[in-house]
Amino acid sequence: MLQSLARVLSKSKPYTPHLPISCDATLPFLRSVCSAIENRTQNDAKYHFGVVGSGPAGFYTASLLLKKFGDQAKVDIIDRLPTPFGLVRSGVAPDHQDTKNVINQFTRIGQDDRVRFMGNVNVGQDITLHELRQFYSAVILAYGAESNRQLGVPGEDLRNVLSAREFVWWFNGHPEYAKLPIDLSEVEEVTILGLGNVALDCARILLKPPQSLASTDIAQHALEALKSSGVRKVHIVGRRGPVQAAFTGKELREITKLEGVRVMIPNEQLKPTEVDMAEMKASRIKKRVFDILKGAAGARTPENTDRELHLHFLRSPVELLPRESDTVVGSVKLEANVLQAKGDGSQKAVGTGEHEILPADMVLSSIGYRSKPIEGIAFDAARGVVIHRAGRVLQADGHPDPGLYVVGWAKRGPTGIIGTNLVDAEETTSSIVEDSPDLPKMKPGAAGHSTLSDALHYRNVQVISFSDWQRIDAAEVGQGQDIGKPREKFVDIDKMLEAGKLASTY
Repeated sequence: MLQSLARVLSKSKPYTPHLPISCDATLPFLRSVCSAIENRTQNDAKYHFGVVGSGPAGFYTASLLLKKFGDQAKVDIIDRLPTPFGLVRSGVAPDHQDTKNVINQFTRIGQDDRVRFMGNVNVGQDITLHELRQFYSAVILAYGAESNRQLGVPGEDLRNVLSAREFVWWFNGHPEYAKLPIDLSEVEEVTILGLGNVALDCARILLKPPQSLASTDIAQHALEALKSSGVRKVHIVGRRGPVQAAFTGKELREITKLEGVRVMIPNEQLKPTEVDMAEMKASRIKKRVFDILKGAAGARTPENTDRELHLHFLRSPVELLPRESDTVVGSVKLEANVLQAKGDGSQKAVGTGEHEILPADMVLSSIGYRSKPIEGIAFDAARGVVIHRAGRVLQADGHPDPGLYVVGWAKRGPTGIIGTNLVDAEETTSSIVEDSPDLPKMKPGAAGHSTLSDALHYRNVQVISFSDWQRIDAAEVGQGQDIGKPREKFVDIDKMLEAGKLASTY
């Protein structure tokens, strides 16, 4: 019995129902595990779903599961941070508060009696995915993308070279990045590599007057750093042309209208090819973005401009160069590209062998987020996504892994806007509904939340419930009101836990 218990609770040897567990055990955790396994066919059983990740994909999936299964569903939303909402909280720029209004919808889902939020639970550390699957009818991976693509060029390890994700999480107060040693006081020129909205967010935060951010929920440490910033020029660089840029019109128009900022784009880089023209004819979004860029390039320079935004197209970084006799980045070596038509009607960037040097006191790489692999799950390392078919996670032999699903960025990659996750969740949820006759139902009180809670309590994990989160939320809002902000986020997990509850009750 003791040997079995040690194996069950060991983080190096996850629980499996084939272990010789004695089901007359007195420990609540073991009683719950045994009940979950033995009572999957009881008449009063329900579907218990475990959603790993509390960002938009996780909440949209939870909502759809409730709609599809009604009172036959119980959903646990599990997150490694004490705070829910994922990139809505840590990824949306602080000066875009309206975008965060979706949190109101997610809050209503979190308050549903059929839903339990379980924050501060690290799947893979506090509980293994293998163990988790024993407690639920199905597990849905919605853990997003918490890493980033590498440039793969020399000098990437120089100081003051960061991913845009790190920079965004720094100014948004993500607890794992709040203490990044970012000093902007001696930074005059910043180069951002990438042509997406995240690149625009970083550029806008760097170029805006700090006083215009003081009434947002930007982290206070970032606001103080921006007040002493020496940044006067921001360069956004992309390997392809303006027609292929991933900016949205709204975001691009906003940054081209910033007060006191001059926008500069070389005219020769705004000459579309025949394939460019075909692309714009097929996409109003591409045409709108191109027109905004052309208008910004031809606009008269406003008076009293002391900051500049430079956009460089058809340029690829080939090396990041240090300052003389230093380990800090000082410039970026770029190769000029030309676009070559491909057979599918798209174009690829091809290097010409011509190079130029762009000064840079800081470099932000914004070429894409990527998901992290989970042990035992088939993963496409090139694309950075879980291998699946219509949201069903596939095994190594290409067949679906029963009861395991994926949604969001871990499924499709870091593309789309917040609402894209709803469309994505609909596909995965439809697969779950289709598979539901073969998914086990579980007896209430012997699966899902109660079983996982027992296991985490035994391992001394302090679980944050949704009501605990609401106490954290109220404390942050109170801190913000004291200094004229909508909230001042906790950037320390221990302080979050203290605000949520003084002692674990699980």
